[in-house]
Amino acid sequence: MTAVYEQVRAWALSFTGTFEDFPFGPETAVFKVQASEHSKPKVFALLWHTEAGCRLNLKCEPALAERLRETYPQITPGYHMNKKHWNSVTLPGTWEELDAGLNAALVQDLLEDSYDLVVSQLPRRDRHLLDWHPTT
Repeated sequence: MTAVYEQVRAWALSFTGTFEDFPFGPETAVFKVQASEHSKPKVFALLWHTEAGCRLNLKCEPALAERLRETYPQITPGYHMNKKHWNSVTLPGTWEELDAGLNAALVQDLLEDSYDLVVSQLPRRDRHLLDWHPTT
């Protein structure tokens, strides 16, 4: 496993109510948020290895998704996902290999934005159980 893969995985698992699942097989980690055992889990990220590093699928607001794709060549419409609401981020094996302005802080922000976008759509009860408060 690459350093980038392990760091992204750690960030994803750091969010409240998050767990890792492998419904598509052992090669694709799916990160879901669930407020309680009675709540339906919701996907906010997918992560898998590539020859050069890894790829990360993230939920994104449509207008922002378009701007990110125009700005960063590593960000493309979501692979095997709804292209309007999901982006794929192609990442190298190490953070030092990132280029064209994409950096670890931006990847972490995009991951957090995906989590927040999904949690914001959960019922109020679930948001309360997750102790989630929107940032402005």
